[in-house]
Amino acid sequence: MAKKAVATLKDKTAGKGSVKCIRMVRSQRTGAYMFQEDIIPTDKEKDFFAGK
Repeated sequence: MAKKAVATLKDKTAGKGSVKCIRMVRSQRTGAYMFQEDIIPTDKEKDFFAGK
């Protein structure tokens, strides 16, 4: 029987909750693309995608 996994991204300190953001960045050493992912508060997501 399969198990159902339920994940909540709500953080009590963030107030509005959190989101999982994934972006593709280029490695300076090899030149290959890598994925960078974080779980961040919703109000910081524009800074994450701006690369700050």
